[in-house]
Amino acid sequence: MDYHFDSVLVANRGEIAARILRSVKAAGLRALLVTHPIDGQTPAMDLADDVRMLEGATPVAAFLDGDQIIAAAKAMGAGAIHPGYGFLSENAGFSRAVEAAAIVWVGPKPETIDLMGDKISARRFVEERGFPVAPSVIEEDDPDNFAANARAVGAPLLIKPSAGGGGKGMRIVRDLATLEEEIATARSEGERYFGDGRLFIERYVENPRHIEVQVLGDGQGGAIHLFERECSLQRRFQKIVEEAPSPALDEVERQNICEAAAGIARACDYRGAGTVEFIYGGGEFFFLEMNTRLQVEHPVTEMITGIDLVEQQLAIASGAPLPVAQDALTRSGHAIEARIYAEDPANGFSPTTGPVLRLAPPEGARFDAGLLEGERVHSAFDPMIAKLIVHAADRPAALAAMDAALAKLILLGLTTNIGYLRRLLADPDVAAGRMHTGLIAEKADLAAEPPPDAETSEALAALVALLIPDVGTGLEAVPAMQAAMGRWRN
Repeated sequence: MDYHFDSVLVANRGEIAARILRSVKAAGLRALLVTHPIDGQTPAMDLADDVRMLEGATPVAAFLDGDQIIAAAKAMGAGAIHPGYGFLSENAGFSRAVEAAAIVWVGPKPETIDLMGDKISARRFVEERGFPVAPSVIEEDDPDNFAANARAVGAPLLIKPSAGGGGKGMRIVRDLATLEEEIATARSEGERYFGDGRLFIERYVENPRHIEVQVLGDGQGGAIHLFERECSLQRRFQKIVEEAPSPALDEVERQNICEAAAGIARACDYRGAGTVEFIYGGGEFFFLEMNTRLQVEHPVTEMITGIDLVEQQLAIASGAPLPVAQDALTRSGHAIEARIYAEDPANGFSPTTGPVLRLAPPEGARFDAGLLEGERVHSAFDPMIAKLIVHAADRPAALAAMDAALAKLILLGLTTNIGYLRRLLADPDVAAGRMHTGLIAEKADLAAEPPPDAETSEALAALVALLIPDVGTGLEAVPAMQAAMGRWRN
């Protein structure tokens, strides 16, 4: 492959930075990275050929400083910038600035980011082209009668901000008497998180499944899908476990939803890797949104298709055609991804911090991590610290492989959700594939950590003594008063 650039700067951090850099180096390109001092030494830094430090009022602000990132890219001679996910990955202004600096943007066209990044414009675009959307009302169409028009749709309703994502500003309304109050709250959150208080309201599908489709587009009207992913295991609209394929769909439904996603990508001349998300219930599916970037859960698609999505992003950004015709694309087996969070499920899933005293990934599983043994997890960023991915012949085998991998994963020094993930995936409804986006909330009892048995407690105490010298020394030390007594015995 002859690329139009010889180096790629990853404008991100954590596990996704390391994952992208591996594909950059595999392509024979120079691997460049920006980072922040708070991260210390990371897997991404070990992979990079050149690293530049960012400054900012906060670590997050540093990664949102597009001018500083572009200046670093120029200083390192970067030919392209890959934004990863989060931060500036869906910022059309940043992508335009990158291209204005004569640097290749590894992502969709800025106008596509604008179109699909605004949920209202995206919804209109999709609906006008005949793809399924849920019944809804848009505030700016008739501001004076927004609430009245929403009532006509009927409860339950879902209020959404036009901008942003991650579940912020979204409100479920089952009692229409609270509609005005919830609208005001959603507007306030939209303004606070995204600087945009515009809203729309759509019919809420009770107990829906969240199914998304991976697409690749060449930016010239050509697009293919790489099948679907099931992302229904969520907490407060944040995904926890993803898998491919979805256990909910038969082959006809799979073809319909995947072709709809590919059709949307073709309609907007999509370039690169993207994801079209749908809600699914009662045999119907409705367009939810399009994410114009690489998704956190992209590894499960890579596992079932054998296609490196970052490699394809780099190739398409350099003008290469799509890697395969749709009818030649096949999938194999079943893949599951579990997100490893630094959080305490038994304490309301509150974020945790601390040193990584011991880290040992399990054999036979893919482990995408953004931390090293000896480094410290802090609260400056999102609490997701790693992803564990397994692939097997079918779903039962994949569930068994994931449980075994989670059991063998060693990550000591801070509280994580590893035990919770095992309990969640062993739940009878999850094991049977009976999932929906509210299932985790219904099974709140799974968050409680069962007390360890005596044997496990003793083993953990011994391990801590070995890993932390001060603890071991303290256990073996003889207090001064007793030491002064010498070998005297009563």
